[in-house]
Amino acid sequence: MTVYDRGEATDPQVVDRFEGGVGWIAHPDERGKRASHAIRGDDGVWLFDPLDVPSVDDLITDLGEVVGVAVLSNWHTRDAGVFAERYDVPIYLPEWMDRVPENVDTPIERYQGALAGSGFVVHRIDPLPGWREGVAYRESDGTLYTPDLLSTRWTVGEERVTLTLPCRLSPPRELLGDLEPDRILVGHGEGVQEAATGALADTLDGARQRLPRAILEQGPALAVGITAAML
Repeated sequence: MTVYDRGEATDPQVVDRFEGGVGWIAHPDERGKRASHAIRGDDGVWLFDPLDVPSVDDLITDLGEVVGVAVLSNWHTRDAGVFAERYDVPIYLPEWMDRVPENVDTPIERYQGALAGSGFVVHRIDPLPGWREGVAYRESDGTLYTPDLLSTRWTVGEERVTLTLPCRLSPPRELLGDLEPDRILVGHGEGVQEAATGALADTLDGARQRLPRAILEQGPALAVGITAAML
């Protein structure tokens, strides 16, 4: 099973349906299970780290008019340029985000903190040197989105959502500890739609305790995934 399928998506999986949002996994059979999301904001629909798939425009149109494409990891350019050109909207990047501009030819809008009219506030975290990521949280409906920091793809034990391996030794409590999400959306795997605050608390509380098991079970997969992302 390949980590990231670079071919054309033929059988995407729709996930994370909720009032005002929907997600899809372009290649359900790949190990990385890259997830994309369309989320309605105050000003229109925002696409988060999207991959193109057949009929995705129907999913998006049901939510409203697209106003922007948000890339929240410097390794997640994905098909941001394709969607930005299709809908004639900018790609929105935090002012500290690098790498992405060199991979797209469409207009870019920089921002700090609040993501335009989406309702989300974005905070920076750098899990490893060269890896820059934005954590987006919308307090009005308790929606938390992280492209890589949290995932449901590489959980261990009874975890419902997992913290990326490099952050387990020192869990980012200052960033996540006070949040009370109603849902957690991630860039890899299906999101958490029920008891999300409890799932997040368990992840942070058990991060160090589960570190040895995570190294054994997920260490090789993380190394392969990072290498594949760089190709």
